[in-house]
Parts: sequence; structure tokens; C-alpha cells
Amino acid sequence: MYKGKFITFEGPDGAGKTSVMQSVADYFRKKHQYTIMMTREPGGNPIAEQIRNIILDVNHTAMDARTEALLFAAARRQHLVEKVLPALSEGQLVLCDRFVDSSLVYQGVARRLPVEQVWQINQFAIENYLPDLTLVLDVPAEVGLARIYANRADEVNRLDRESVEFHHLVRQAFLDLAAKEERMIVIDATQPLEAVVAQCIQIIESNL
Repeated sequence: MYKGKFITFEGPDGAGKTSVMQSVADYFRKKHQYTIMMTREPGGNPIAEQIRNIILDVNHTAMDARTEALLFAAARRQHLVEKVLPALSEGQLVLCDRFVDSSLVYQGVARRLPVEQVWQINQFAIENYLPDLTLVLDVPAEVGLARIYANRADEVNRLDRESVEFHHLVRQAFLDLAAKEERMIVIDATQPLEAVVAQCIQIIESNL
């Protein structure tokens, strides 16, 4: 059993996960004196960050969907064992931008791979370890994409460049998954940032 808590933030691209996570982390550091580790997927440690660069490179348009799924799982494994689990063992509150749910949504549903097969390769990576709580920040695809191109147009990656239809599939898949998973709670991320952060804090506090 791990002493810390593992909370993930999921949702369509442009939902504001990074900004929300930072504000949530600041609150729990100041209000509750928690030791916080913020991290992300793919990435979070040197090996996984190198895999991230391969996955998201806009020039890698020839990447096969199964290759993509395997790379995500490989990055996830390294990140989990090298960074997440040690932090949880120390009793830290780990806030992570994306985890296994993203693979089920992006590589499973949106890439139209068999979701059960995507789950199986990720089971090999995570060995049944799931977050204690997952907050799904929900925005319509058009809203998320508009935010991306308005706020970080110079950082648009290969997945951001997928079609609007792809991003519609992503959003609906998150909503469908959240309806089945008790640990997943959907939050309307079209609200002002302060309202989204306040709702996230309230949910986390009630679960801690």
C-alpha cells in the first residue's frame, strides 16, 4: 500500500489541465502543507520525455497507430516505476497530466484500435495500478482547439493537428469512460479558470 495519493487530470486537448493542476498544487501546498509532485504523460522523466518527443513530433506522420500505442505504454511504465510510485511511497500527493485513460481514449477509440487490446498492453505497463481519483476536464473539441491555437500555437504537436472529427471522438470517449468508472469525475472546463480550480479542490478535499 502506498502512503500518498495519485490524482490524474484527463480531458480533450485544450481543456486547461496544466493551468488547473498548477493552481490546485499551489492550494494544497499552502493550505494543507502537502508535499506535491506535478508530472505529465507522456514524459515526466528523461527516458519517457525522449519517447514523448518521438510520439508528438509533427514530422512523424507515418507513425502506425499500434506503434503509437506501444510507445505510450512504454513511456508510462518508465514514468510509473521511476517517478510516480517512489513519490507515493514517500507519502506525496501526485498530480499527473494524463495516464492510462488517455491511451484507451486516443489510441483505442479515436485511433479505432480494439480498446481491450490497448488496455492489455497498458496492463502490462501499470500492473493494475490505477489513480485514486481522476478529474476529467471537459470542453467541446472546437473550444479546446481554439485555445491551443490562441495560447500555444508555436507548440502544436502531432496529435493537436488531427482532424476535428478525431477530437470529437476523444471528447465523447472520455465522457463515456467516466460514466463507467467511479473514480472519474467530469468537470465543465468551459467555466472560468477560477471556477474550475475551485471545483477540483472541493472534489479532491472530499476524497482525501
